[in-house]
Amino acid sequence: MAGLLAAGLLAALLFVAAPVVPAKDSEVVGAVLCGFALGWALLAMLSVRFTDQPQRWAVVPALFMGLSGLLLVLFGSRVDDVLKWVWPPALLVLAIWMAVRVGRELHSRGGRWLLYSVIAILALASIGGGYETVREAADAKAYPPPGRLIDVGGHSLHLNCTGSGSPTVVLEAGGGEMSSNLGWITPAVSGTTRVCVYDRAGRGWSESSNSPQDGKQIATDLHTLLHRGNVPGPYVLAGHSFGGLYVRTFAASYPDEVAGMVLVDSTAAKSSAGSPADPASYDPIGRVSALVSASARVGLVRLYNQVSFESLPPRSRDEVRATGATASNLRSTIDEYVQANSSMEQAAAFKDFAGKPLVVLTAGSGNDAAWQAKQKDLAGLSTNSSQRIVRGASHEALVGDEEYAAATTQAILDVVSAVRSPAR
Repeated sequence: MAGLLAAGLLAALLFVAAPVVPAKDSEVVGAVLCGFALGWALLAMLSVRFTDQPQRWAVVPALFMGLSGLLLVLFGSRVDDVLKWVWPPALLVLAIWMAVRVGRELHSRGGRWLLYSVIAILALASIGGGYETVREAADAKAYPPPGRLIDVGGHSLHLNCTGSGSPTVVLEAGGGEMSSNLGWITPAVSGTTRVCVYDRAGRGWSESSNSPQDGKQIATDLHTLLHRGNVPGPYVLAGHSFGGLYVRTFAASYPDEVAGMVLVDSTAAKSSAGSPADPASYDPIGRVSALVSASARVGLVRLYNQVSFESLPPRSRDEVRATGATASNLRSTIDEYVQANSSMEQAAAFKDFAGKPLVVLTAGSGNDAAWQAKQKDLAGLSTNSSQRIVRGASHEALVGDEEYAAATTQAILDVVSAVRSPAR
């Protein structure tokens, strides 16, 4: 019994690794279901042939999972939106029916409890999946995008601009974060000048993208987004953490469109260590990423989100919790860290800010000497720069805590003022 269940798990992993299965969320979940279906089918067939306790009922979960898996593998997200409403109640009914049949037809006590454990996991997954589907639908109504969705070439990104005046400030959130994580800073800056905040692909209200989201692609998408959104430069760019890599890559690619910059405890760049991977090649990490992100489908990510982001303004906190619990957000976050080395290498192309105003903001708490040294090096990118160490602030507090976010806001406004009144 245990061997057959293990065979189903092994088959699921092998199907996920198969090159014919696209490394996308829906298709990978479909491959897993096909593997599990094979395990249940083996249980039905082999128990009939080799034991005196045939478990013919196992054909039903085999058909249920096999059909669902094939639909997802063949049609992907086109059927996913329908299945996510169907499978939770159907799986719960199936799990209850399976438990009844096991109790009637399997006499082995150990075998019964093994199957009961598996069936209990299926029941919990169905309850969690149903809750997640309902909550996502409710959240979509309660927290509509505050800005616009703009097509940047195959997918749309969310852009929200407020305030008036020039230069326009463009905020870039940190790794794994979205526009609402900047809930203290955006309204504070909008009182002085125009400020735009957006969500990277797969994050917040933005659609997912099939292209690898390294720094170069993110900068290209942002440039397209600003121009199609009729947001003219020059811009003051402010990037937190990984966002600091992306604003530097943007400035290296479009130097004439950047007038000033704020690096908020920014990740450091590094020299290239080799040739970039071919995006068309086999992507094992992408498959693992899609597999892990499936945990959001059964509500596991939402459990974590409910106890996080307490220091943000209430509306921003709720928006982050709502959009951050989705599978697309988790997949986007994992992929961002997978692309980290490429993003750091691409940011290294930004070597000289040509005397434009630059403020390097450094967290005074939680950073070691090596990080502090790299922060100091960042200030050397411009002859018109300063480094400010914010005592008591942690890396995340520079944007997420009202007191320390005020220091970030002030740094941005100081750069805006320097751009408006350049020193003669």
